[in-house]
Amino acid sequence: MKKIALFPGSFDPYTNGHHDIVLRGLNLFDEIIIGIGHNTSKKNRYFDIDMMVDKIKSIYTDQPGVKVLVYDELTSSLAKSHQARYLLRGLRNTTDFEYENTISQMNRYLNEELETVFLITSPEYAAISSTIIREVHRYGGNVDKFLPYSV
Repeated sequence: MKKIALFPGSFDPYTNGHHDIVLRGLNLFDEIIIGIGHNTSKKNRYFDIDMMVDKIKSIYTDQPGVKVLVYDELTSSLAKSHQARYLLRGLRNTTDFEYENTISQMNRYLNEELETVFLITSPEYAAISSTIIREVHRYGGNVDKFLPYSV
């Protein structure tokens, strides 16, 4: 049976840290679906979602095991509809763990077959967050060093 993982997030923007998690995840899974979700706690995206889909797809043109899609439903339901039995998540610190653990428990409740796999962020990416990158970009700073594409 094919091992399919869903890597969900708002990816606003998709960072080198996210890219690192996907590349490392490809050593564990046959296929990774990068799911760009609509986060109800975030009112407006900073980076256009269609532009982000295009940028992410362009990174993985030589990786047939990586797919990108946009969704507006429960992550557990999306995983089930794509036969993904794993959620892939990156952890930078203990704060991330507390947040992700709670979500993992709920996803498991909603879909018993769904396992969450946590990968610890590589040290060189631990300080990168989409929130900080948005702020730097908003005020004219160069963020190219933190993204696997240019904006």
